[in-house]
Amino acid sequence: MYFAENENGRIRRKFGALPLSVFLSIVSLNIYIFSAKLRYHFFWEIFMSTPLENYLSSCGNKPTAAMCAYVANLQQVASVNPKIAASVVNEIQNQRSHLKLIASENYCSLAVQSAMGNLLTDKYAEGYPEHRYYGGCVNVDAVEMEAAREAEELFGADYAYVQPHSGADTNLVAYWAILSAKVETPTLEELGVKSLNDLTTEQFAELRKRFGNQKLMGLDYSCGGHLTHGYKMNVSARMFESHPYGVDEKTGLLDYDAIEKQAMEVKPLILLTGYSAYPRKINFKRFREIADKCGAVLMVDMAHFAGLVAGKVFTGDYDPVKWADIVTTTTHKTLRGPRGAMILCKKEFADYVNKGCPMVLGGPLPHVMAAKAIAFKEANTPAYQEYAAKVVKNAQALAKALQDLGVRLQTDGTDNHLMLADVTSYGLTGKQAEAAMFECGVTVNANALPYDKNGAWWTSGLRLGTPALTTLGMGESEMKEVASIIDQVLKGTKPGLTKEGKPAKGKIDLDPAVKEAASKRVQALLSKFVLYPELDLDFLKKEFVK
Repeated sequence: MYFAENENGRIRRKFGALPLSVFLSIVSLNIYIFSAKLRYHFFWEIFMSTPLENYLSSCGNKPTAAMCAYVANLQQVASVNPKIAASVVNEIQNQRSHLKLIASENYCSLAVQSAMGNLLTDKYAEGYPEHRYYGGCVNVDAVEMEAAREAEELFGADYAYVQPHSGADTNLVAYWAILSAKVETPTLEELGVKSLNDLTTEQFAELRKRFGNQKLMGLDYSCGGHLTHGYKMNVSARMFESHPYGVDEKTGLLDYDAIEKQAMEVKPLILLTGYSAYPRKINFKRFREIADKCGAVLMVDMAHFAGLVAGKVFTGDYDPVKWADIVTTTTHKTLRGPRGAMILCKKEFADYVNKGCPMVLGGPLPHVMAAKAIAFKEANTPAYQEYAAKVVKNAQALAKALQDLGVRLQTDGTDNHLMLADVTSYGLTGKQAEAAMFECGVTVNANALPYDKNGAWWTSGLRLGTPALTTLGMGESEMKEVASIIDQVLKGTKPGLTKEGKPAKGKIDLDPAVKEAASKRVQALLSKFVLYPELDLDFLKKEFVK
Protein backbone atom coordinates (compact mmCIF):
# COMPACT_ATOMS: atom_id res chain seq x y z
CA MET A 1 0.00 0.00 0.00
CA TYR A 2 3.05 2.27 0.27
CA PHE A 3 2.99 3.06 -3.50
CA ALA A 4 -0.77 3.73 -3.48
CA GLU A 5 -0.52 5.94 -0.47
CA ASN A 6 2.38 7.91 -1.90
CA GLU A 7 0.62 8.27 -5.24
CA ASN A 8 -2.56 9.17 -3.40
CA GLY A 9 -0.72 11.76 -1.39
CA ARG A 10 1.05 13.20 -4.45
CA ILE A 11 -2.12 13.55 -6.46
CA ARG A 12 -4.04 15.01 -3.54
CA ARG A 13 -1.31 17.59 -3.04
CA LYS A 14 -1.51 18.47 -6.72
CA PHE A 15 -5.27 18.75 -7.06
CA GLY A 16 -6.15 19.67 -3.49
CA ALA A 17 -8.84 17.84 -1.55
CA LEU A 18 -10.93 15.77 -3.98
CA PRO A 19 -13.80 13.45 -3.24
CA LEU A 20 -12.64 9.85 -3.39
CA SER A 21 -15.04 9.02 -6.23
CA VAL A 22 -13.65 11.82 -8.41
CA PHE A 23 -10.10 10.86 -7.62
CA LEU A 24 -10.74 7.21 -8.54
CA SER A 25 -12.40 8.28 -11.79
CA ILE A 26 -9.34 10.34 -12.77
CA VAL A 27 -7.04 7.44 -11.99
CA SER A 28 -9.21 5.02 -13.96
CA LEU A 29 -9.30 7.36 -16.95
CA ASN A 30 -5.51 7.73 -16.96
CA ILE A 31 -5.08 3.98 -16.75
CA TYR A 32 -7.50 3.50 -19.67
CA ILE A 33 -5.71 6.06 -21.84
CA PHE A 34 -2.31 4.58 -21.04
CA SER A 35 -3.47 1.03 -21.83
CA ALA A 36 -5.08 2.23 -25.08
CA LYS A 37 -1.79 3.76 -26.15
CA LEU A 38 -0.02 0.53 -25.36
CA ARG A 39 -2.53 -1.45 -27.40
CA TYR A 40 -2.16 0.99 -30.35
CA HIS A 41 1.63 0.83 -30.37
CA PHE A 42 1.56 -2.95 -30.00
CA PHE A 43 -0.88 -3.24 -32.93
CA TRP A 44 1.21 -0.88 -35.06
CA GLU A 45 4.44 -2.74 -34.34
CA ILE A 46 2.92 -6.12 -35.10
CA PHE A 47 0.46 -5.36 -37.87
CA MET A 48 1.39 -1.96 -39.31
CA SER A 49 5.18 -2.04 -39.68
CA THR A 50 6.57 -0.69 -42.96
CA PRO A 51 7.62 -2.90 -45.88
CA LEU A 52 11.25 -1.95 -45.31
CA GLU A 53 11.00 -2.88 -41.62
CA ASN A 54 9.36 -6.16 -42.60
CA TYR A 55 12.14 -6.92 -45.04
CA LEU A 56 14.89 -6.12 -42.53
CA SER A 57 13.27 -8.32 -39.92
CA SER A 58 12.78 -11.20 -42.36
CA CYS A 59 16.21 -11.34 -43.98
CA GLY A 60 18.03 -12.89 -41.04
CA ASN A 61 20.36 -9.93 -40.54
CA LYS A 62 21.62 -10.38 -44.12
CA PRO A 63 19.93 -7.61 -46.09
CA THR A 64 21.01 -6.96 -49.67
CA ALA A 65 21.50 -3.46 -51.03
CA ALA A 66 19.32 -4.30 -54.05
CA MET A 67 16.30 -5.32 -51.99
CA CYS A 68 16.74 -2.48 -49.51
CA ALA A 69 16.84 0.03 -52.35
CA TYR A 70 13.91 -1.50 -54.23
CA VAL A 71 11.70 -1.87 -51.16
CA ALA A 72 12.49 1.63 -49.91
CA ASN A 73 11.74 3.08 -53.34
CA LEU A 74 8.44 1.23 -53.69
CA GLN A 75 7.51 2.17 -50.12
CA GLN A 76 7.92 5.84 -50.97
CA VAL A 77 5.86 5.44 -54.15
CA ALA A 78 3.13 3.45 -52.41
CA SER A 79 2.78 6.09 -49.71
CA VAL A 80 1.35 8.38 -52.40
CA ASN A 81 -0.13 6.00 -54.97
CA PRO A 82 -0.13 2.26 -54.18
CA LYS A 83 -1.40 1.43 -57.68
CA ILE A 84 1.85 2.63 -59.25
CA ALA A 85 3.96 0.59 -56.85
CA ALA A 86 1.79 -2.44 -57.63
CA SER A 87 2.26 -1.93 -61.37
CA VAL A 88 6.05 -1.87 -60.97
CA VAL A 89 5.96 -5.17 -59.08
CA ASN A 90 3.53 -6.64 -61.60
CA GLU A 91 5.91 -5.71 -64.40
CA ILE A 92 8.70 -7.64 -62.69
CA GLN A 93 6.30 -10.60 -62.60
CA ASN A 94 5.46 -10.11 -66.28
CA GLN A 95 9.10 -9.85 -67.32
CA ARG A 96 10.00 -12.95 -65.32
CA SER A 97 7.25 -14.98 -66.93
CA HIS A 98 8.00 -14.27 -70.61
CA LEU A 99 10.94 -15.02 -72.87
CA LYS A 100 11.87 -11.62 -74.26
CA LEU A 101 12.89 -11.94 -77.90
CA ILE A 102 12.20 -8.36 -78.95
CA ALA A 103 15.46 -7.25 -80.56
CA SER A 104 15.18 -3.66 -79.33
CA GLU A 105 14.65 -4.55 -75.66
CA ASN A 106 16.99 -5.58 -72.88
CA TYR A 107 17.37 -5.51 -69.09
CA CYS A 108 19.40 -2.65 -67.61
CA SER A 109 21.21 -3.16 -64.32
CA LEU A 110 19.76 -2.23 -60.96
CA ALA A 111 22.57 0.33 -60.67
CA VAL A 112 21.33 2.02 -63.85
CA GLN A 113 17.78 2.03 -62.49
CA SER A 114 18.90 3.45 -59.16
CA ALA A 115 20.77 6.31 -60.83
CA MET A 116 17.47 7.59 -62.24
CA GLY A 117 15.64 7.77 -58.91
CA ASN A 118 16.90 11.04 -57.45
CA LEU A 119 16.44 14.82 -57.31
CA LEU A 120 18.49 15.47 -60.45
CA THR A 121 15.17 15.26 -62.27
CA ASP A 122 14.19 18.58 -60.64
CA LYS A 123 16.88 20.67 -62.36
CA TYR A 124 16.37 22.61 -65.56
CA ALA A 125 19.59 22.67 -67.57
CA GLU A 126 18.94 23.91 -71.09
CA GLY A 127 22.15 24.46 -73.01
CA TYR A 128 25.26 22.36 -72.47
CA PRO A 129 27.93 22.04 -69.75
CA GLU A 130 29.26 25.39 -68.58
CA HIS A 131 26.95 27.16 -71.03
CA ARG A 132 23.46 26.94 -69.52
CA TYR A 133 20.42 29.17 -69.72
CA TYR A 134 19.74 28.48 -66.02
CA GLY A 135 21.88 28.99 -62.94
CA GLY A 136 22.78 26.38 -60.36
CA CYS A 137 23.78 23.66 -62.85
CA VAL A 138 27.20 22.83 -61.43
CA ASN A 139 26.24 19.26 -60.48
CA VAL A 140 24.31 18.66 -63.68
CA ASP A 141 27.40 19.84 -65.56
CA ALA A 142 29.47 17.29 -63.63
CA VAL A 143 27.02 14.50 -64.44
CA GLU A 144 26.74 15.36 -68.14
CA MET A 145 30.49 15.77 -68.60
CA GLU A 146 31.14 12.46 -66.86
CA ALA A 147 28.62 10.67 -69.09
CA ALA A 148 30.10 12.27 -72.21
CA ARG A 149 33.66 11.40 -71.16
CA GLU A 150 32.67 7.78 -70.55
CA ALA A 151 30.97 7.60 -73.95
CA GLU A 152 33.94 9.09 -75.79
CA GLU A 153 36.30 6.64 -74.13
CA LEU A 154 34.00 3.67 -74.75
CA PHE A 155 33.53 4.35 -78.46
CA GLY A 156 36.72 6.20 -79.32
CA ALA A 157 34.71 9.24 -80.41
CA ASP A 158 35.89 12.83 -80.83
CA TYR A 159 32.80 14.18 -79.09
CA ALA A 160 29.73 12.83 -77.32
CA TYR A 161 26.41 14.62 -76.75
CA VAL A 162 24.37 12.69 -74.18
CA GLN A 163 21.24 14.83 -73.82
CA PRO A 164 18.80 13.30 -76.34
CA HIS A 165 15.78 11.56 -74.88
CA SER A 166 15.09 8.99 -77.61
CA GLY A 167 16.28 7.64 -80.94
CA ALA A 168 13.81 9.80 -82.85
CA ASP A 169 14.87 13.10 -81.35
CA THR A 170 18.57 12.29 -81.46
CA ASN A 171 18.21 11.87 -85.22
CA LEU A 172 16.45 15.24 -85.40
CA VAL A 173 19.33 16.86 -83.54
CA ALA A 174 21.80 15.25 -85.95
CA TYR A 175 19.81 16.34 -89.00
CA TRP A 176 19.68 19.95 -87.81
CA ALA A 177 23.34 19.92 -86.83
CA ILE A 178 24.18 18.91 -90.39
CA LEU A 179 21.78 21.47 -91.86
CA SER A 180 23.31 24.16 -89.66
CA ALA A 181 26.86 23.23 -90.64
CA LYS A 182 26.29 22.68 -94.34
CA VAL A 183 23.45 25.08 -95.18
CA GLU A 184 23.06 27.75 -92.50
CA THR A 185 26.74 28.60 -91.91
CA PRO A 186 27.63 28.93 -95.64
CA THR A 187 24.53 31.09 -96.15
CA LEU A 188 25.50 33.42 -93.31
CA GLU A 189 29.03 33.68 -94.71
CA GLU A 190 27.63 34.40 -98.16
CA LEU A 191 25.50 37.22 -96.76
CA GLY A 192 28.32 38.58 -94.63
CA VAL A 193 26.51 38.21 -91.28
CA LYS A 194 27.41 36.29 -88.13
CA SER A 195 24.03 35.43 -86.65
CA LEU A 196 20.53 34.43 -87.70
CA ASN A 197 19.32 37.50 -85.84
CA ASP A 198 21.19 39.67 -88.35
CA LEU A 199 19.14 38.37 -91.29
CA THR A 200 16.33 40.37 -92.77
CA THR A 201 12.89 38.77 -93.05
CA GLU A 202 13.50 38.15 -96.73
CA GLN A 203 16.94 36.63 -96.13
CA PHE A 204 15.60 34.32 -93.43
CA ALA A 205 12.81 33.20 -95.76
CA GLU A 206 15.43 32.32 -98.37
CA LEU A 207 17.42 30.35 -95.80
CA ARG A 208 14.30 28.41 -94.86
CA LYS A 209 13.85 27.46 -98.51
CA ARG A 210 17.41 26.21 -98.63
CA PHE A 211 16.82 24.11 -95.52
CA GLY A 212 13.73 22.53 -97.05
CA ASN A 213 15.17 21.39 -100.36
CA GLN A 214 17.95 19.15 -99.07
CA LYS A 215 18.19 15.47 -99.96
CA LEU A 216 18.35 12.54 -97.56
CA MET A 217 19.24 9.02 -98.66
CA GLY A 218 18.63 6.24 -96.12
CA LEU A 219 17.66 2.58 -95.98
CA ASP A 220 14.02 2.07 -96.92
CA TYR A 221 11.73 1.33 -93.98
CA SER A 222 10.33 -1.72 -95.78
CA CYS A 223 13.84 -3.13 -96.14
CA GLY A 224 14.87 -2.80 -92.51
CA GLY A 225 15.45 0.93 -92.12
CA HIS A 226 13.90 3.08 -89.41
CA LEU A 227 10.90 5.39 -89.49
CA THR A 228 13.17 8.39 -88.94
CA HIS A 229 15.34 7.59 -91.97
CA GLY A 230 13.02 9.22 -94.48
CA TYR A 231 9.79 7.23 -94.16
CA LYS A 232 6.83 9.18 -95.54
CA MET A 233 4.82 8.88 -92.33
CA ASN A 234 7.67 10.46 -90.34
CA VAL A 235 8.77 14.09 -90.08
CA SER A 236 12.14 13.18 -91.64
CA ALA A 237 10.51 12.74 -95.06
CA ARG A 238 8.75 16.08 -94.65
CA MET A 239 11.95 17.88 -93.67
CA PHE A 240 13.95 16.40 -96.54
CA GLU A 241 13.52 15.25 -100.09
CA SER A 242 13.81 11.55 -99.27
CA HIS A 243 15.46 9.08 -101.65
CA PRO A 244 15.48 5.67 -99.93
CA TYR A 245 17.65 2.79 -101.09
CA GLY A 246 16.69 -0.85 -100.66
CA VAL A 247 18.20 -4.32 -100.49
CA ASP A 248 18.67 -6.83 -103.26
CA GLU A 249 15.32 -8.57 -103.86
CA LYS A 250 16.93 -12.01 -104.20
CA THR A 251 19.57 -11.97 -101.46
CA GLY A 252 18.04 -9.42 -99.10
CA LEU A 253 21.51 -7.85 -98.77
CA LEU A 254 22.72 -4.30 -99.27
CA ASP A 255 24.13 -3.84 -102.76
CA TYR A 256 26.90 -1.29 -102.26
CA ASP A 257 27.47 -0.77 -105.96
CA ALA A 258 23.77 -0.04 -106.51
CA ILE A 259 23.78 2.34 -103.53
CA GLU A 260 26.80 4.15 -104.95
CA LYS A 261 25.14 4.51 -108.34
CA GLN A 262 21.99 5.93 -106.73
CA ALA A 263 24.00 8.30 -104.54
CA MET A 264 25.88 9.68 -107.55
CA GLU A 265 22.55 10.35 -109.26
CA VAL A 266 20.80 11.86 -106.21
CA LYS A 267 23.80 13.71 -104.68
CA PRO A 268 22.24 13.78 -101.19
CA LEU A 269 23.30 16.15 -98.43
CA ILE A 270 23.10 13.21 -96.01
CA LEU A 271 23.91 9.59 -96.77
CA LEU A 272 22.40 7.68 -93.87
CA THR A 273 22.87 4.04 -92.97
CA GLY A 274 21.87 1.87 -90.05
CA TYR A 275 18.86 -0.32 -89.42
CA SER A 276 16.17 -1.64 -87.15
CA ALA A 277 15.55 -4.90 -88.99
CA TYR A 278 18.56 -5.88 -91.10
CA PRO A 279 20.33 -9.06 -89.93
CA ARG A 280 23.80 -8.41 -91.32
CA LYS A 281 26.83 -6.25 -90.63
CA ILE A 282 27.33 -3.06 -92.63
CA ASN A 283 30.62 -2.11 -94.25
CA PHE A 284 30.96 1.49 -93.11
CA LYS A 285 34.27 1.97 -94.88
CA ARG A 286 32.43 1.32 -98.15
CA PHE A 287 29.76 3.84 -97.17
CA ARG A 288 32.50 6.37 -96.36
CA GLU A 289 33.86 5.93 -99.88
CA ILE A 290 30.40 6.46 -101.36
CA ALA A 291 29.77 9.56 -99.23
CA ASP A 292 33.11 11.09 -100.21
CA LYS A 293 32.46 10.37 -103.87
CA CYS A 294 29.01 11.99 -103.94
CA GLY A 295 29.87 14.80 -101.53
CA ALA A 296 27.54 13.73 -98.72
CA VAL A 297 27.79 13.84 -94.95
CA LEU A 298 27.91 10.25 -93.70
CA MET A 299 25.50 9.65 -90.83
CA VAL A 300 25.01 6.30 -89.09
CA ASP A 301 22.14 5.33 -86.81
CA MET A 302 23.59 2.48 -84.73
CA ALA A 303 20.74 2.37 -82.19
CA HIS A 304 20.26 -1.35 -82.63
CA PHE A 305 23.86 -2.47 -82.62
CA ALA A 306 25.63 0.10 -80.43
CA GLY A 307 26.30 -2.58 -77.84
CA LEU A 308 28.09 -4.68 -80.43
CA VAL A 309 30.29 -1.70 -81.26
CA ALA A 310 30.93 -0.94 -77.59
CA GLY A 311 31.65 -4.61 -76.96
CA LYS A 312 34.25 -4.69 -79.77
CA VAL A 313 32.29 -7.22 -81.83
CA PHE A 314 32.02 -4.77 -84.73
CA THR A 315 35.49 -3.38 -85.43
CA GLY A 316 37.54 -2.15 -88.38
CA ASP A 317 35.40 -1.60 -91.46
CA TYR A 318 32.30 -2.43 -89.38
CA ASP A 319 32.86 0.22 -86.68
CA PRO A 320 30.68 3.22 -87.62
CA VAL A 321 32.37 5.65 -85.22
CA LYS A 322 35.62 5.24 -87.12
CA TRP A 323 34.12 6.14 -90.48
CA ALA A 324 31.02 8.34 -90.02
CA ASP A 325 30.80 12.10 -89.52
CA ILE A 326 27.89 11.73 -87.11
CA VAL A 327 26.67 8.60 -85.31
CA THR A 328 23.39 8.47 -83.43
CA THR A 329 22.25 5.78 -81.05
CA THR A 330 19.84 4.93 -78.31
CA THR A 331 21.33 3.93 -74.97
CA HIS A 332 19.02 0.99 -74.28
CA LYS A 333 18.75 -2.00 -76.65
CA THR A 334 22.09 -3.84 -76.98
CA LEU A 335 23.89 -1.11 -75.01
CA ARG A 336 21.82 -2.13 -71.97
CA GLY A 337 21.46 1.35 -70.49
CA PRO A 338 18.52 3.59 -69.61
CA ARG A 339 15.90 4.62 -72.14
CA GLY A 340 17.55 7.53 -73.92
CA ALA A 341 19.99 8.39 -76.70
CA MET A 342 23.17 10.23 -77.67
CA ILE A 343 25.25 11.51 -80.56
CA LEU A 344 28.90 10.76 -81.31
CA CYS A 345 30.51 13.02 -83.88
CA LYS A 346 33.67 14.43 -85.37
CA LYS A 347 34.93 17.72 -83.90
CA GLU A 348 33.63 19.57 -86.96
CA PHE A 349 30.05 19.02 -85.80
CA ALA A 350 30.45 19.36 -82.02
CA ASP A 351 29.37 23.02 -81.75
CA TYR A 352 26.31 22.38 -83.91
CA VAL A 353 25.29 19.28 -81.99
CA ASN A 354 25.57 21.22 -78.72
CA LYS A 355 22.73 23.45 -79.89
CA GLY A 356 20.35 20.48 -79.85
CA CYS A 357 18.74 22.00 -76.77
CA PRO A 358 16.81 24.22 -77.16
CA MET A 359 16.81 23.99 -80.99
CA VAL A 360 15.11 20.56 -81.05
CA LEU A 361 15.14 19.14 -77.55
CA GLY A 362 13.40 20.33 -74.43
CA GLY A 363 15.35 20.49 -71.19
CA PRO A 364 17.71 17.55 -70.71
CA LEU A 365 16.97 14.83 -68.18
CA PRO A 366 19.88 14.97 -65.71
CA HIS A 367 18.79 11.84 -63.83
CA VAL A 368 18.82 9.85 -67.07
CA MET A 369 22.20 11.26 -68.05
CA ALA A 370 23.45 9.98 -64.69
CA ALA A 371 22.14 6.53 -65.57
CA LYS A 372 23.83 6.76 -68.98
CA ALA A 373 27.15 7.39 -67.26
CA ILE A 374 26.66 4.22 -65.22
CA ALA A 375 25.75 2.19 -68.30
CA PHE A 376 28.78 3.43 -70.28
CA LYS A 377 31.03 2.53 -67.36
CA GLU A 378 29.50 -0.96 -67.23
CA ALA A 379 29.99 -1.39 -70.99
CA ASN A 380 33.68 -0.50 -70.84
CA THR A 381 34.63 -3.81 -69.20
CA PRO A 382 35.85 -7.24 -70.34
CA ALA A 383 32.65 -8.75 -68.93
CA TYR A 384 30.56 -6.61 -71.24
CA GLN A 385 32.70 -7.52 -74.24
CA GLU A 386 32.06 -11.18 -73.42
CA TYR A 387 28.35 -10.42 -73.23
CA ALA A 388 28.33 -8.66 -76.61
CA ALA A 389 30.14 -11.55 -78.28
CA LYS A 390 27.69 -13.99 -76.72
CA VAL A 391 24.73 -12.00 -78.06
CA VAL A 392 25.90 -12.70 -81.61
CA LYS A 393 26.77 -16.34 -80.91
CA ASN A 394 23.31 -16.87 -79.44
CA ALA A 395 21.67 -15.16 -82.41
CA GLN A 396 23.55 -17.39 -84.82
CA ALA A 397 22.69 -20.48 -82.75
CA LEU A 398 19.00 -19.52 -82.72
CA ALA A 399 19.08 -18.85 -86.44
CA LYS A 400 20.63 -22.23 -87.22
CA ALA A 401 18.18 -24.05 -84.95
CA LEU A 402 15.24 -22.38 -86.68
CA GLN A 403 16.63 -23.20 -90.11
CA ASP A 404 17.10 -26.83 -89.06
CA LEU A 405 13.37 -26.83 -88.29
CA GLY A 406 12.59 -25.53 -91.77
CA VAL A 407 12.06 -21.86 -90.98
CA ARG A 408 13.14 -19.51 -93.76
CA LEU A 409 15.28 -16.58 -92.56
CA GLN A 410 15.85 -13.35 -94.40
CA THR A 411 19.42 -13.37 -95.83
CA ASP A 412 19.73 -17.00 -94.63
CA GLY A 413 21.08 -16.07 -91.21
CA THR A 414 22.52 -13.24 -89.13
CA ASP A 415 25.77 -11.42 -88.31
CA ASN A 416 24.34 -9.42 -85.45
CA HIS A 417 21.76 -9.67 -82.66
CA LEU A 418 18.61 -10.18 -84.72
CA MET A 419 16.99 -12.23 -87.46
CA LEU A 420 13.86 -12.04 -89.57
CA ALA A 421 11.81 -15.24 -89.73
CA ASP A 422 9.29 -15.79 -92.53
CA VAL A 423 6.15 -17.27 -90.91
CA THR A 424 4.07 -17.63 -94.07
CA SER A 425 5.08 -21.30 -94.34
CA TYR A 426 2.97 -21.83 -91.19
CA GLY A 427 0.02 -20.19 -92.94
CA LEU A 428 0.19 -17.18 -90.61
CA THR A 429 0.79 -13.46 -90.79
CA GLY A 430 3.38 -11.85 -88.58
CA LYS A 431 0.65 -10.39 -86.34
CA GLN A 432 -0.88 -13.84 -85.83
CA ALA A 433 2.48 -15.38 -85.03
CA GLU A 434 3.21 -12.58 -82.53
CA ALA A 435 -0.15 -13.11 -80.79
CA ALA A 436 0.28 -16.89 -80.58
CA MET A 437 3.78 -16.61 -79.15
CA PHE A 438 2.67 -14.13 -76.48
CA GLU A 439 -0.13 -16.44 -75.33
CA CYS A 440 2.55 -19.05 -74.67
CA GLY A 441 4.87 -16.71 -72.80
CA VAL A 442 7.19 -15.56 -75.60
CA THR A 443 7.36 -11.84 -76.45
CA VAL A 444 8.27 -11.06 -80.06
CA ASN A 445 7.19 -8.50 -82.63
CA ALA A 446 5.73 -8.86 -86.08
CA ASN A 447 7.98 -7.36 -88.73
CA ALA A 448 7.69 -6.77 -92.45
CA LEU A 449 10.07 -8.59 -94.74
CA PRO A 450 11.58 -6.70 -97.67
CA TYR A 451 8.94 -6.07 -100.32
CA ASP A 452 6.35 -7.72 -98.05
CA LYS A 453 3.04 -8.59 -99.75
CA ASN A 454 1.25 -8.44 -96.40
CA GLY A 455 2.34 -4.85 -95.86
CA ALA A 456 3.81 -3.09 -92.85
CA TRP A 457 0.92 -3.85 -90.46
CA TRP A 458 0.02 -7.54 -90.86
CA THR A 459 3.50 -8.47 -92.15
CA SER A 460 4.91 -11.85 -93.12
CA GLY A 461 7.63 -12.12 -90.52
CA LEU A 462 8.82 -12.04 -86.96
CA ARG A 463 11.84 -10.10 -85.78
CA LEU A 464 13.72 -12.12 -83.16
CA GLY A 465 16.61 -10.86 -81.03
CA THR A 466 18.90 -12.30 -78.38
CA PRO A 467 20.14 -9.34 -76.24
CA ALA A 468 17.69 -9.86 -73.36
CA LEU A 469 17.99 -13.64 -73.16
CA THR A 470 21.76 -13.29 -73.21
CA THR A 471 21.58 -10.83 -70.32
CA LEU A 472 19.70 -13.51 -68.37
CA GLY A 473 22.65 -15.83 -68.93
CA MET A 474 21.22 -18.14 -71.58
CA GLY A 475 23.54 -19.78 -74.07
CA GLU A 476 23.52 -21.71 -77.31
CA SER A 477 21.82 -24.83 -75.90
CA GLU A 478 18.94 -22.68 -74.62
CA MET A 479 18.62 -21.13 -78.08
CA LYS A 480 17.86 -24.58 -79.48
CA GLU A 481 15.06 -24.96 -76.94
CA VAL A 482 13.71 -21.51 -77.80
CA ALA A 483 13.66 -22.38 -81.50
CA SER A 484 11.83 -25.62 -80.77
CA ILE A 485 9.21 -23.75 -78.70
CA ILE A 486 8.67 -21.24 -81.51
CA ASP A 487 8.19 -24.02 -84.03
CA GLN A 488 5.83 -25.92 -81.70
CA VAL A 489 3.62 -22.88 -81.13
CA LEU A 490 3.42 -21.81 -84.76
CA LYS A 491 2.63 -25.35 -85.92
CA GLY A 492 -0.17 -25.43 -83.35
CA THR A 493 -1.71 -22.17 -84.54
CA LYS A 494 -4.22 -21.60 -87.33
CA PRO A 495 -5.73 -18.37 -88.61
CA GLY A 496 -9.00 -17.47 -86.91
CA LEU A 497 -12.07 -16.72 -88.97
CA THR A 498 -13.75 -13.47 -89.88
CA LYS A 499 -17.49 -12.94 -89.43
CA GLU A 500 -17.87 -14.10 -93.00
CA GLY A 501 -16.09 -17.35 -92.22
CA LYS A 502 -12.92 -16.48 -94.12
CA PRO A 503 -9.36 -16.78 -92.74
CA ALA A 504 -8.50 -13.64 -90.77
CA LYS A 505 -5.15 -11.86 -90.80
CA GLY A 506 -5.16 -11.03 -87.10
CA LYS A 507 -7.28 -13.58 -85.24
CA ILE A 508 -5.80 -16.92 -84.24
CA ASP A 509 -6.92 -20.40 -83.23
CA LEU A 510 -4.24 -21.80 -80.90
CA ASP A 511 -4.45 -25.46 -79.92
CA PRO A 512 -4.99 -25.49 -76.11
CA ALA A 513 -2.78 -28.56 -75.70
CA VAL A 514 0.04 -26.84 -77.57
CA LYS A 515 -0.41 -23.71 -75.50
CA GLU A 516 -0.19 -25.67 -72.26
CA ALA A 517 2.85 -27.67 -73.33
CA ALA A 518 4.73 -24.66 -74.75
CA SER A 519 3.96 -22.53 -71.70
CA LYS A 520 5.38 -25.20 -69.42
CA ARG A 521 8.56 -25.32 -71.48
CA VAL A 522 8.87 -21.55 -71.32
CA GLN A 523 8.46 -21.48 -67.54
CA ALA A 524 10.91 -24.34 -67.11
CA LEU A 525 13.50 -22.36 -69.06
CA LEU A 526 12.86 -19.12 -67.20
CA SER A 527 13.06 -20.83 -63.81
CA LYS A 528 16.74 -21.50 -64.48
CA PHE A 529 17.50 -17.90 -65.51
CA VAL A 530 15.71 -15.56 -63.14
CA LEU A 531 15.55 -11.86 -63.94
CA TYR A 532 17.04 -9.77 -61.12
CA PRO A 533 17.55 -12.72 -58.76
CA GLU A 534 18.47 -10.22 -56.02
CA LEU A 535 14.80 -9.24 -55.80
CA ASP A 536 12.40 -11.36 -53.73
CA LEU A 537 9.31 -11.16 -55.90
CA ASP A 538 7.05 -13.01 -53.46
CA PHE A 539 7.91 -10.50 -50.75
CA LEU A 540 7.33 -7.54 -53.10
CA LYS A 541 3.96 -8.92 -54.17
CA LYS A 542 2.90 -9.49 -50.56
CA GLU A 543 3.82 -5.94 -49.56
CA PHE A 544 2.75 -3.94 -52.60
CA VAL A 545 0.19 -5.87 -54.66
CA LYS A 546 -3.06 -5.85 -52.71
